[in-house]
Amino acid sequence: MLKVLFFGQLKDVLNTAMLDVVGEHKTVADLRLHLQNQGQSWQEGLAYGKALVAVNQTMASDEIVLSE
Repeated sequence: MLKVLFFGQLKDVLNTAMLDVVGEHKTVADLRLHLQNQGQSWQEGLAYGKALVAVNQTMASDEIVLSE
């Protein structure tokens, strides 16, 4: 399970501060795609280049491999 935290304006747009995600998401890009399937506001808020991503408090690109 991955714990995903949202901050700032994105937290307001998505109406959530935290989400536990179950399933296999090998990269940040995989996880982003999964989350964007939650609806229109998720697609727009998480569009590539619109939201910064950090993995374990380190800035990360879409190619970064995720692990639980």
